[in-house]
Amino acid sequence: MEGANQTEVTEFILMGFSASPELQWILFVMFLIICLLTIATNTSIIVIVRSCPSLHCPMYMLLSNLSFLEIWYTSVTVPKLLAGLLPGNRSISVRGCIAQMFFFFSMGSTEFFLLAVMAYDRYLAICHPLCYSTIMCNILCLKLSAVAWVSGFLASYVLTVFVSRLPFCGPNEIDHFFCDFVPLAKLSCSDMHLSKLVCFTLTCIVAGTSFLLTVGSYSCVIRTAWRTPSESGLQKALTTCGAYIAVTGIFYGSALSMYARPPVIESSNMDKVVSLFYCVLTPLLNPIIYTLRNNMVKEALRKSVTTSGLFRV
Repeated sequence: MEGANQTEVTEFILMGFSASPELQWILFVMFLIICLLTIATNTSIIVIVRSCPSLHCPMYMLLSNLSFLEIWYTSVTVPKLLAGLLPGNRSISVRGCIAQMFFFFSMGSTEFFLLAVMAYDRYLAICHPLCYSTIMCNILCLKLSAVAWVSGFLASYVLTVFVSRLPFCGPNEIDHFFCDFVPLAKLSCSDMHLSKLVCFTLTCIVAGTSFLLTVGSYSCVIRTAWRTPSESGLQKALTTCGAYIAVTGIFYGSALSMYARPPVIESSNMDKVVSLFYCVLTPLLNPIIYTLRNNMVKEALRKSVTTSGLFRV
């Protein structure tokens, strides 16, 4: 009888953040500004790298690749976040929800691999400077970037196949600001142990592999920098890697706390707050930490602004 009373869900309601209308407007303006800044800064980086011949090297090609990813990463989740803070319809179709989850995990998985490739690039540049130009050529950079993108989408596709076959019989309210796997899994009227196990396994493979490569690369960089007789060289290497490690740590820490925990551990209300770090904060921090602190990029930006005559009277 219970099965006969179940009705298949055709759309979900994204609950978003529970707050007073005044606070929701404040959050809307804040997240809108962050979104616009994220898109503007990442787009500027892509334009600068493409227009400046001196930046046509593997390091800046990878930075440009990461900026391109961050634009789409933000575009997948933030629009629904903003819509949920406004009065009106918060519904999303089941297919639209699964599609959003697919692209979200695709971009997230790709970012894991890209961060590992960027760490490997810094390892070669600092630990093996004489061989760097020979090993990390533009062709290898393109191949590694392609592998990162293909691997990220493939991992997400495997998880999405499992989720797309699940029946949803109600309730249809997702306690999140976008279609994430954890709150979506709670709404299925079938056994979710296999899907949760797949998500946990994929996260451990994707994040675990890239994490080991990233930590190993930066560990070698720090060890090499520590042995550098020049104090200025040591300080420069540690400062650069420290900034990289900081933003990488935020992304890994927040993502792993969400998806690499055992399937038996239930989610909490803090999950939405944690999700803000890798959905909203990290895409804004990446261009600032990785690029805008770089002297060559700042010089290229200054020249492009001067040439365009934006500050001419």
